[in-house]
Amino acid sequence: MLEIDRTTAIDLGRRRLLGAAAATVAAAQLGVIGLATAAEKPGGSFAPLKQVEAGLLNVGYAEAGPADGPAVLLLHGWPYDIYSFAEVVPLLASAGHRVIVPYLRGYGPTRFLSKGTMRNGQQAALALDAVALMDALKIETAVVAGFDWGARTADILAALWPQRCKALVSVSGYLIGSQQANAAPLPPKAEVAWW
Repeated sequence: MLEIDRTTAIDLGRRRLLGAAAATVAAAQLGVIGLATAAEKPGGSFAPLKQVEAGLLNVGYAEAGPADGPAVLLLHGWPYDIYSFAEVVPLLASAGHRVIVPYLRGYGPTRFLSKGTMRNGQQAALALDAVALMDALKIETAVVAGFDWGARTADILAALWPQRCKALVSVSGYLIGSQQANAAPLPPKAEVAWW
């Protein structure tokens, strides 16, 4: 266990164990554990991409699985794209899920509808884009999953629109932070622990 100060301690082994357990539970809930063997390894491509006007954007996205299946929205991180999910999409689709994998603003064929729209890469703006996409595709609730910046976007979607988020899978991302709390530095020993 790494001691930060007398009142705060971080147990890195426990944190890793809890993270692995959360990922395993999420995979089990989605029914993907045990579906693929080495001989059945999914391919690395999608069906032809689709486009839909959603909020401020014309969104390019991949879709797989039955149209009436429970929705799963997968959000990529930076600087990655939808192909980060190429191997998991067939697993989710074969388990009966409707899987939506959008190119986030600034990526692939996703474009702003107006040249006059302010360009903004904040995760709250991307979360609003995700809700607009869900509205355009008539998806009331979804399992929302993301990694890296997509994880923070998923976190914000779940925090601001909890009624739209059936479950959250947030992997290797950033937490929703407090700008006010971040203005004060951590004690030196805590800062060292992050490095």
